[in-house]
Amino acid sequence: MPTLLLSTAYMAPIEYYAHLYAAGHAVEDRGEHYVKQTFRNRCYIATPNGPQALTLPVVRTGAAHMATRDIRLSDHGNWQHLHWNALVSAYDNSPFFEYYADDFRRIYERKYEFLVDFNADLCQLILEELSLDLPIAVSGTYVDATPAEDFTDLRQVLSPKAQPCVPGETSATGFCAKPYYQVFAERTGFLPNLSMADLLFNMGPESRLVLRGSI
Repeated sequence: MPTLLLSTAYMAPIEYYAHLYAAGHAVEDRGEHYVKQTFRNRCYIATPNGPQALTLPVVRTGAAHMATRDIRLSDHGNWQHLHWNALVSAYDNSPFFEYYADDFRRIYERKYEFLVDFNADLCQLILEELSLDLPIAVSGTYVDATPAEDFTDLRQVLSPKAQPCVPGETSATGFCAKPYYQVFAERTGFLPNLSMADLLFNMGPESRLVLRGSI
């Protein structure tokens, strides 16, 4: 089975976790050049008005190309408080938010220096809440995905700029967005491939079934 090659991601979309669930082996590449306006520091949650982006502020430097491992989170803007309040506002009425909230809040209250560490703790928490033992190897240097047949390289493929998922249709990566309960669905319709947090807070342990049926 090919090695799944991923970038760091902020509460990554369901597609990310579906591939991770199906993979036999995964590597997170922290040596790749950091790319702005991607899931590396952005996630999407459901609100009564549709999808809302939550973007982690990072420290800007003069370097043209920085390794993702070296990207620091900004201390400005009280973003942790704002992001946590956005999650509470969006999911306080979801079936499982209360069950998971304390664990997530502790991460949002902790101080982090590096983007990859914050993302990794959230990823590990999500896997633990779903009782998924999916070890992810970490590479601090750029991973050359050759020969191509040995890798499923999703580093640039999973992107907010990619063509939106259509529920029931299979994407180029083999992902098929399976509808599940969402709090605001009557108002917004089903919103596919949001952050994995959306699936977890709405479906709880049954999130595993959705992931299993998505690849």
